[in-house]
Amino acid sequence: MNNAESLPDPQKKLVWGKYAVIVGFLGLAIFAFILGNLLGSMKIDLATVLNAIFQPDDSTASLVIRNIRLPRMITAALVGVNLALAGAILQGVMINPLADPGIIGISSGAGLVGIVILILFPQYNFLVPIGAFIGAMSAAIIIYILAWKGGIQPIRIILAGVAVSAFFGAGISALLVFYSDRVHGALTFMNGSLSTRSWPEVSTILPYTVVGTILALLLAERLNILILGDDIARGLGLNVEVTRLGLTAMAALLAASAVSVVGLLGFVGLIIPHAVRLMIGTNYKFLFPGSVVLGATVVMLSDTFARTAFSPTEIPVGVVMAVLGAPFFLYLLRRE
Repeated sequence: MNNAESLPDPQKKLVWGKYAVIVGFLGLAIFAFILGNLLGSMKIDLATVLNAIFQPDDSTASLVIRNIRLPRMITAALVGVNLALAGAILQGVMINPLADPGIIGISSGAGLVGIVILILFPQYNFLVPIGAFIGAMSAAIIIYILAWKGGIQPIRIILAGVAVSAFFGAGISALLVFYSDRVHGALTFMNGSLSTRSWPEVSTILPYTVVGTILALLLAERLNILILGDDIARGLGLNVEVTRLGLTAMAALLAASAVSVVGLLGFVGLIIPHAVRLMIGTNYKFLFPGSVVLGATVVMLSDTFARTAFSPTEIPVGVVMAVLGAPFFLYLLRRE
């Protein structure tokens, strides 16, 4: 029997209401995807976009869609999924509503290793995803160690994350100063950009998105138990430290895969889980799928705005997310 069908009527309506919100997010995602393929320097109508996707030919419009806009939108969606999931996981694991891969330093750790490879060893740029994961996981472990003092406290995580992020940021700045002749690609990486992203980037990030999403949905109930507090979680039979470490590693891998493709794109992991939480509550069985769909939507819309609002000049999508995210972060900081 379906779990929703076995609930009392009021709870059943609440559950179906949450499903309805997620379906609404899915509709927005489809709209964002189509809009991103419609808009650009070349005006293309909806029928041409659909034909280019399902019945491609050798026309200029079809080639533009298949080789430029379509893979870019898919990459944007996958980046949004990974960062939103990483943020949702970290907020639960660290019992901190302000946790986010960018704010607490995990993205900076991934970014530092990525910049090192791009500047010092450009011939090994295929190692950026692996290196970014090592950097992200190292940052997560350092933050966890610094924040631990008889337990995890939200304020200690924020302070430790700010310190670690500043440290890694200083390393990135030093590299840019010492190797100023190689900084063009690195600057794009630092600001978070989807410019020129195509099918190779899709194939790079897609496996991490698929595996990460499946694992997140499977582990949602464990995270629901973990956020009740360590003592209650242990009383319910959960191995708290193993669960926390495994989920942190998963969040670091999701964030690192996104960083390796788009660079340092901040605030997605902060804004999206909070927006979803406000609409469908804190149950991770609903929070994870909601974050997946809304994360993809927001990054696709932000990237479309970034490349079309000031055409022919294109701004990095990271700039758009910073404009959206910084005020939202300050609001949450004040509220908490």
